[in-house]
Amino acid sequence: MPIIDLENWDAARIAADPRIAVFAPNADDIRLRDHAGEALADARGSQTAASCAAEPIALDPEIAERGLFVAESSKVAHRALDAGVRPWSLFMERKWLDKSRDLVDRVLAADVSAPVFVATREQFRRVTGYQVTRGALVAMVRPPLPGLAEVVRGARRIAVLEDINNYTNIGAIFRSAAALNIDAVLVTPSCHDPLFRRAARVSMGTVFQVPWTRIGSVRNWVEEGVPLLHELGFKTVALALSDDSVSIDDPRLVAEERLALVLGAEGDGLAAETIARCDYTVRIPMRAGVDSLNVAAASAVAFWELRAR
Repeated sequence: MPIIDLENWDAARIAADPRIAVFAPNADDIRLRDHAGEALADARGSQTAASCAAEPIALDPEIAERGLFVAESSKVAHRALDAGVRPWSLFMERKWLDKSRDLVDRVLAADVSAPVFVATREQFRRVTGYQVTRGALVAMVRPPLPGLAEVVRGARRIAVLEDINNYTNIGAIFRSAAALNIDAVLVTPSCHDPLFRRAARVSMGTVFQVPWTRIGSVRNWVEEGVPLLHELGFKTVALALSDDSVSIDDPRLVAEERLALVLGAEGDGLAAETIARCDYTVRIPMRAGVDSLNVAAASAVAFWELRAR
């Protein structure tokens, strides 16, 4: 498909095309709900992001079933393409076109039908809400989530993210996981989406390098999740402050063949039941007057200190 210049498109026509509307700020983590291009909606049921397309756009079953996500920046998009993720459309400010030719070529090589839209700065700002952008945005088809046993097969160190709801922290944890040899990441049902635009960007695309999937099928994931991790041969480590916690440099920890490091959200941290069910509760020693670290910073310390030797 040729490059489509939006300079002569009016705002209504741009807003009506779901291949462009997917890049709106409230369209992250979306699903296209039918094959007539009727609506873009958040997979968790948030506000509709676009109305009917002027001309219905047929969606293949893969998109209708799993939806789309947005890869922000060329680096993130390239890493997604490296992982075999399929592009659906590409959108960029015109000034970035020459610098992004390699990405355009890769998108079209992956799917020749994927439209490449270029826009004026004002058009791009109106659609995305951004004053400044670092280049291209690529809407991509969500890959299927692999099974838990597949993700952790052969793994010695994994991370479990319990109910983390800050996308910057999720992205930073994935980046540390990739850098510090964490073999896989598991996210609980209430943990926010690692493919959300900001999370993937902060991860620098490493969310496509570290194997990950969901663990548990209910909000209280721990009842089924921790026994399952035990069945798979993992000792579970809760990173939390408690009266019976052990220091992160306790030699028993690095002696374990397989460890699952469980990290909680800012503020409340891990649930009391999670801490009670884990094999170890671990703290990071800190100077007097400092009681905790940001979860992303704590994850990097834990990943390094408890790495497989």
